[in-house]
Amino acid sequence: MSEELTWMKLDRLLAIVVLLMNKRMVQAKELADLFEVSVRTIYRDVEAIDQAGIPIVTYQGAGGGIGIEEGYRLDRNLMTNDEYAAIATALRSVATTYDGHRNHMLLEKISSIIAPARMEEFRNKSHHVLVDYSPWGMSEPLEARLEEFRIAIEKQRVVSFAYSSSQGEVTSRCVEPHTLLMKGRQWYVYAYCKTREEFRLFKLMRMKELTIQKATFTRRPLTIGAQPWDQEWSRADHVISLTLRFHTRIRHLVEEQFGAEVLVENVPGKLDVAVAYPEDRWLYGFLLSFGDNVEVLHPPHLRELIRSQAAAITRIYESSNGNMT
Repeated sequence: MSEELTWMKLDRLLAIVVLLMNKRMVQAKELADLFEVSVRTIYRDVEAIDQAGIPIVTYQGAGGGIGIEEGYRLDRNLMTNDEYAAIATALRSVATTYDGHRNHMLLEKISSIIAPARMEEFRNKSHHVLVDYSPWGMSEPLEARLEEFRIAIEKQRVVSFAYSSSQGEVTSRCVEPHTLLMKGRQWYVYAYCKTREEFRLFKLMRMKELTIQKATFTRRPLTIGAQPWDQEWSRADHVISLTLRFHTRIRHLVEEQFGAEVLVENVPGKLDVAVAYPEDRWLYGFLLSFGDNVEVLHPPHLRELIRSQAAAITRIYESSNGNMT
């Protein structure tokens, strides 16, 4: 069993235990429908839970079902109050951008474990920090697209859309979505592209005409822990090496972007940095965003391209009628 499938099963087992702790009895068919697995799988899960030391009771008959032995309680001392508060903080932070309803349900479950005498302390600690990942004014189209992909991933449905690449080329894509990813404050879906016959990373805001197909797919082996999108991004044939020179008046921005330890002051008042990025429209826009505070020293072709684009921008603003040509 792959690492991803193992974690999916563990998540289901934990959810079953929580449900059985809160209800005297649940029917196997109800659990199977809830987790979208077979009744046979539920009985295997229940057997694994029982073997792990949580006493399971099966009630026979028409009104029967599955339950936990009366009087049994999970040990609240498995984790400290600080650890529960850390989990709650992480859940609230994730909920700022993705699937808030489910995360809030889990927060309620965690709160139910905390002893009443320590509830005020737990609430205080779990509200000390909040990491809000959402962009300012998160758009409704993005929220809707996230929800569509969440459903497609859970139900293993093929998705088609028109996609605009970083070079401005628009193509029709048909993909098997595997993972939603927030990277650099942008949402992506990591999917197997049936058109290119390999995994690709697609930015959600570059999609249009998105349709969830009736066709389903079988998830392909994928180890999320290895962060395959980073490996793809840093391929030797995918990036170029460049040397940039920044003015020291924006030192704070340069240090935030690249890290203070890689900056070299070869010329007084200037900061040089050697980095590697994929060459595309994002890179051009990224460099131009620094205005006259950056100079491309290497490679020569990129230096000329940025010079040419800057000159084109100047011509637009020098136009007397303000019309782009």
